[in-house]
Amino acid sequence: MKLSAGLARLIGMSTAAATAEPVCTRNAPLPTLEQLPNDPETLQRLVLELVLTLQEERRNREALQQRLALLLRRLYGPRQERFNPDQLLLFAEADADQAGDTAVASPPEPEASTASSAKRRRGKPHGRGKLSADLPRRPVDYQLSEAERLCICGQLRVDIGTDVSEQLDWQPASIFVWQQLIHKYLCPHCSKKSAEAAMATSGESPRDATTTAATAADPATTAQPTDPATIRVANGPIGPAVVSAIKPAMPIAKGLPGPGLLAQVIVSKYFDHLPLYRQQHIFARQGVSISRSTMCDWMAACAELLRPLYDLMVAAVVQSLWLHTDDTPVKNQGHAPDTTATARFWIYAGDRTHPYNVFDFTVNRKRDGPQTFRAKFHGYLHADAFSGYDALYLPSPRADGAPIKEVACNAHARRKFHEARGSDLLHSHQALAYYGQLYALERAANTNQFDDAQRLQMRQDFAVPILAKFHAWLEEQRAQVLPKSPMAEAIGYALNNWTALSRYTEAGFLSIDNNLAEREMKRIAIGRKNWLHVGSDKGGQTAAVLFSFTATCHRLGIEPWAYLQDILSRLPVTPAAQLAELLPDRWQAARQQAAARRAQQSAHPTPASN
Repeated sequence: MKLSAGLARLIGMSTAAATAEPVCTRNAPLPTLEQLPNDPETLQRLVLELVLTLQEERRNREALQQRLALLLRRLYGPRQERFNPDQLLLFAEADADQAGDTAVASPPEPEASTASSAKRRRGKPHGRGKLSADLPRRPVDYQLSEAERLCICGQLRVDIGTDVSEQLDWQPASIFVWQQLIHKYLCPHCSKKSAEAAMATSGESPRDATTTAATAADPATTAQPTDPATIRVANGPIGPAVVSAIKPAMPIAKGLPGPGLLAQVIVSKYFDHLPLYRQQHIFARQGVSISRSTMCDWMAACAELLRPLYDLMVAAVVQSLWLHTDDTPVKNQGHAPDTTATARFWIYAGDRTHPYNVFDFTVNRKRDGPQTFRAKFHGYLHADAFSGYDALYLPSPRADGAPIKEVACNAHARRKFHEARGSDLLHSHQALAYYGQLYALERAANTNQFDDAQRLQMRQDFAVPILAKFHAWLEEQRAQVLPKSPMAEAIGYALNNWTALSRYTEAGFLSIDNNLAEREMKRIAIGRKNWLHVGSDKGGQTAAVLFSFTATCHRLGIEPWAYLQDILSRLPVTPAAQLAELLPDRWQAARQQAAARRAQQSAHPTPASN
């Protein structure tokens, strides 16, 4: 078969990539013994990093070989499987049977199969797990009729027990309407007296006076039972003729949605990443027409209602001993038509005593945003090497004079050495070996559940010496690598931020990296692929407030819908002095205490009095 030039070139590239040596080692000279580290542990880590790289290269090579075999099979295989080389789709996914019949792929090595089987044995057991005891149960009895229970001997079989099996089922979410019936109550005596008084003062007929009294008894303007406004006449006081029950305040005054619906929309967009237009279609399938713009207004109203609670979270977070922060871009549509600007979401994760994940929104990445937010913070700040943070680390002009202490992210520094493997295999793997030792210590501390004092002692005894060797090695290699190479960039980044990179060894509560904040940024990145942009500056601020509550609920293990539904119901009637009791951690603690009391009462019921 005659191949097109583009297809032949593609086959040649795949073959070369599948059979050639890695680019980083093709022409690189072998290291001498003097270039290798003398420390046995560092050498072990170096070997481990080399093995990991070799496995990655082998996986890539096997994948390319499999794709090449699939292409050749389609070109030169049986006629019914051939295809036109001019087709655009060259590497379609292989069927399961075709992948199993591929003979060119490299056979698995015995060591790898043994390791994989051992890994499977060490893994978690498969099978059906127990269903949560908190899930509601709906029993269904399967019984025999009296005729079916009749034995051939003439006796009736008796029930001797029950076999219980459980099946998990799903009931679609339902939308319902609260009919709020506000009852009105009339006092015949006061109504009659009011009519007589109105007739005496205005000269109206009794019928007109009665109509006037009934009109004045509109529930929107009538005094409530708790406000006994009276009118004094000659025969004594006269109360309001008509009073009505008090309707509780709603999250949105005179609005259509209840707190449960508002909580569902918030959780769906800011926790499950469903944009509003998709929720509009979901509601339409259930027979309810709610436009996207209406739900957008609801979200803005909820954020405004939650703003005092959000401000309390911000005030608590800046009192933390340490903070994790990061930022990510987002498109802002609130500018000229058909254009977008790049805005920013920022995350500020508090310490263990202030367990809130607070988001902030700024229209740019200038340092004004971080400086404004952290104006009252003076602790350890886990962050990347963004230049906008530099002013935060200067001595504070405040009376306490305490600057913010920078704690840099070692994951960022390690990633630069990992990316330099393609140009300098030996140096990059030796740096990764040092980082492997440091992270092994942190994993051991997490496995053994060290407290802060134990973790600090471990870092001082083991991590500090490794960091000293690593720093000396970096200084030595800086003069030997090419100035503009990726390795030189990685070494320069590490040395320029060395004080901040090693500061985590000063305290046991600090982290070796800033991955906590980066993981929180993933919720923005995942949602950004669905809702694409924020509609305006106000829309970004609304999202920051609502993201803060859903992210904090996730951090504390709180079901976000239950929290938001309850809070949105209570916020309109909660005094400002009691707002702190609605913070997520306090709300969770109150729920747990109430559940513990109920469990204790059920376990030890109070004896009934005679």
